[in-house]
Amino acid sequence: MLFIKRTFILAAIVLLVSCKQNPTISNNFSTGSKEITLDEIWNGTFSPEKMNSLNSMNGDFYALLNVDTTGNTTVDKYSYKTLEKVETIVNSANLKEINRFSSYSFNEQESSLILGTDFKKIYRHSFTGTFYYYQIASKKLILIGKDIQEPTFSPDSNKIAYAKNNNLFVLNLTNGNTSTQITTDGTFNKIINGITDWVYEEEFGFVRAFEWSKNSKYIAFLRFDESNVPTFSMDLVGEDNYPEQQVFKYPKAGEKNAEVTLHVYTVSSKSTKRISLGAYEYIPRIKWSNDAVTLVATTLNRHQNNLKLHKVDASKSTATLLLNETDKAYLDITDNLTFLDDNSFIWTSENDGFNHIYHYDFYGKLINQITKGDWEITNYYGYNKGKKTIYYQSVENGSTNRSVFSIQLDGNNKKLLSSPKGTNTASFSKNLNYFINTHSTSEIPPIYSLITAEGEILQIIKDNTALKTTLSAYKISKKEFSTITINGNELNMWMVKPVDFDATKKYPLLLFQYSGPGSQKVANTWNGSNDYWHNMLAQKGMIIACVDGRGTGFKGSDFKKSTYLNLVKYETEDQIAVAKKLAVRSYIDSNNVGIWGWSFGGHMSTNALLKGSAVFTTAIAVAPVTSWRFYDTVYTERFLRTPQENPEGYDENSPINYAEKLKGNYLLVHGTGDDNVHIQNSYRMINALIKANKQFDMFIVPDRTHSISKGKNVRLNLYTKMTNFVEMHLINKSKNSTNIKE
Repeated sequence: MLFIKRTFILAAIVLLVSCKQNPTISNNFSTGSKEITLDEIWNGTFSPEKMNSLNSMNGDFYALLNVDTTGNTTVDKYSYKTLEKVETIVNSANLKEINRFSSYSFNEQESSLILGTDFKKIYRHSFTGTFYYYQIASKKLILIGKDIQEPTFSPDSNKIAYAKNNNLFVLNLTNGNTSTQITTDGTFNKIINGITDWVYEEEFGFVRAFEWSKNSKYIAFLRFDESNVPTFSMDLVGEDNYPEQQVFKYPKAGEKNAEVTLHVYTVSSKSTKRISLGAYEYIPRIKWSNDAVTLVATTLNRHQNNLKLHKVDASKSTATLLLNETDKAYLDITDNLTFLDDNSFIWTSENDGFNHIYHYDFYGKLINQITKGDWEITNYYGYNKGKKTIYYQSVENGSTNRSVFSIQLDGNNKKLLSSPKGTNTASFSKNLNYFINTHSTSEIPPIYSLITAEGEILQIIKDNTALKTTLSAYKISKKEFSTITINGNELNMWMVKPVDFDATKKYPLLLFQYSGPGSQKVANTWNGSNDYWHNMLAQKGMIIACVDGRGTGFKGSDFKKSTYLNLVKYETEDQIAVAKKLAVRSYIDSNNVGIWGWSFGGHMSTNALLKGSAVFTTAIAVAPVTSWRFYDTVYTERFLRTPQENPEGYDENSPINYAEKLKGNYLLVHGTGDDNVHIQNSYRMINALIKANKQFDMFIVPDRTHSISKGKNVRLNLYTKMTNFVEMHLINKSKNSTNIKE
């Protein structure tokens, strides 16, 4: 408990210092008179200071990629104990072949680096680049390759594996720097070796699909045969006279996936063998155990409710079952599998109805359930074998908060290592002796602190005092957190009211939500741009609210999976019910109620306007799915199964099928270069609305991807459009109505 008190004391000191600098700050909210403008939101006026992304090193050290005053890039080594720079490991000024580099990674001994530059984006996480091998002692620089992907050191540091043109290669650093091509059948839009396809990258969240064994003798990799996956294409307008066409394999719900197989390459014999894993649809993870020849491969069936961990003996090319989990709905994939020295392993599971940490032996027998309770583990940070201690993040202090904890392997001696309130995220040192904690609330912008693994605060690194001083001059409304009972469930809610809120007046209401499975928008954290925009709307005279309905996360498996096979049905019912319940409050103008959201939230806002026309008058949908038949297999079938099995689940909740229900004001926004939620969704919605002879507004942004962010003034222009739409159809109409008391 000492740590908790100390946390609050230090946070209070930070706030008091800010107050002395500008007395108008009170609890991080302003009594100032300035109004937030869109230009300020998008020109960085309110951007918080951030910590540079750091890489933990051996011992009590970490490294940062920095840019010096002359534009040269450096990799610098720092001490966790002091946060002071120890040395510069490499400076691009001393490299003839590279003007500057954009990435770096160490070998295990930290005697060499891989430096990357000239990146070219492929999809959300993937890119190609030019990469070099740099030996720190000799300052020797060697080109690994151009337009390559994911170069990775072998554990013994003698080799580097990488992908190029859908094939795998190994560069031997001890044999004249010669490259060996492991695969030869890689072909664009047909065969991929060692790199994931579009749907794995997007939905299973990884790009590099190859792994070195701990003894550097084997490389396990996935091979994707996309030959039978349907092709999707998009025209990119660009700046030339003729558009460029982007063509890629994209398996929509119910269509064929790539055939994915597991292979093991033996370095000494330069031979590759395929590993049989029985019947499965997906291989979402591969990971070597601490045993030199044993790989663990994860498989899922197509319904994603039958997960198996397979022990693969690389020396014999055989596999045996280690663990099998099933679920009546679906199972999530994580990176939390951790092997201990004896090859027993730590695993997270929703087996008891909440996501918790478990300990199994290497035969798949449960040793013990480490964490228990009606709350969720939200992040697993690691295991310190010397202390037999696990570090994790959870919502056990309330589903809208995140706190950092430690617990012993046997489930005893649990300790709180961060503030119990707000959102705390830890970045641990490699040896788990220290962590940098990022703490924020809806009222307090990020505070970065250096903390020991025992919970002792050593130093406040950054506290965003400058931002708080800036905000002190503005009208900033407090987020009011509460719960609201809807359809028999107590749901989390926040509400933002005008600074000069008067309960005797009536205000238009705008609901904001995302609502996707396992998601959360009602969290006690600093949110940035959307919060500023909502505050700007509030100062114009409206109320903004957000409610996480059924299907959202961190309230247990049953709550999250209650929407299974009926995706968006119950979520939409909840948002409509929320709007109706709030609309009867004395200060809400029930004639002017709107809703908006992005992606899944855009789908939801469209559905809510069409099915909830009795209460909603206005909706903004950004990059929405308009039919689940258009979205990918992995995501969609996880919640709905296939369209062939569950046509009603797909069609009864897809707005293109009931466009005739539109009665209110509808703004449809989409980027034509969206490789995730294709603009096909909006085009088909537009056709459905035209067929139903319905009027609507649209904002089509050429070539932009799902985030609609790249290019000068893109976000400013978009949010100006959205602001004007909200003002015209909600704020001004409400002000002009006769039911507002002046």
